Amino acid sequence: MREWDPQTASATEIGSIVALLNEAMAVDLPHDPVWCDGSMREYLAVTMPGERKTMWLAEETTGDAMRGVPPLGQASVLFVGDIGVVDIIVHPKARRLGVGRALLAEAVRRARNEGFPALGAEVPGDTSGVDFCRHYGFTCAFTEIRSVLDLGSVDWYSLQENAARVGAGYRLEFHAGGPPEHLFAAYAAAKAEVREAYDVGDLELRPSSYEPQRLRASIDTLAARGLKLYVVLALHEASGDVAGLTEVVVPEQHPCRADQYDTVVVPRHRGYGIGRAIKARMLFELRSAEPGIHQVQTWNAAINEPLIRVNQELGFVADRQWLEYEANVSDLARRLGVS
Repeated sequence: MREWDPQTASATEIGSIVALLNEAMAVDLPHDPVWCDGSMREYLAVTMPGERKTMWLAEETTGDAMRGVPPLGQASVLFVGDIGVVDIIVHPKARRLGVGRALLAEAVRRARNEGFPALGAEVPGDTSGVDFCRHYGFTCAFTEIRSVLDLGSVDWYSLQENAARVGAGYRLEFHAGGPPEHLFAAYAAAKAEVREAYDVGDLELRPSSYEPQRLRASIDTLAARGLKLYVVLALHEASGDVAGLTEVVVPEQHPCRADQYDTVVVPRHRGYGIGRAIKARMLFELRSAEPGIHQVQTWNAAINEPLIRVNQELGFVADRQWLEYEANVSDLARRLGVS
């Protein structure tokens, strides 16, 4: 076991981590696209301002990763606010041999030493990570549904109708790289208003941006990690408000599948077809801007039935649950025997 820094690692070591990830995903998420080396160092190393990440490798023989041999496992803990977000990947051949336990113990030791009271983890449903979290005392705090759209199956004629079906007094805009400068405040305000009105207990394990300065930092961080951001806005022409927005990120690390991040419609602007229209418009824009994209994946709270229905109408197919777990660091330390 050794602490590992992707910023100073060799290209060979980075390649070994990509190999580990793909070999684990071949078992856990066999229908997901493989990962590649594109900006992988930056993807692993770059964090938002005020956040810190520590990583470890578990190797069969010291220096395996430096020789290009996939390690037995890799773990990271990202300190965000008052929680540490832990991520553990164990090679299929090394599972049930104590590798995951040893990696979790390192993360728990670091979190405890730095005074963090809790750890969170994001785990795809129907994978070994679910049993792992439950075994060590994590409890599920939030559930989302991941849905995937195959662009080859899209009815583009119907989609065009959906993109145009937005209430009078609203217009849609597409922007690459994030919202324009003059809309930063309104964009962040829309996200903050929806979050405040519909707080469902999300542990905030992913980057979020609810005020202009944080939004700028988030966009800069995405770019630094090799993630291209595209947004579609619905603007209320009378007030200039951002009535709704949807965000898609295209990662260099798996450039054939895009990730749809936030899709929000401000409560007072609901009922005008905004959610369906902005998501449909985004798919049209992606087809032109990123012709290499074959699929789009998105996550929605299990209780967000209206947006899940919109996704279904656009052709998204529910794939699996996506679970957010949390545990008390002191409890984990006792269970793991961390001294």
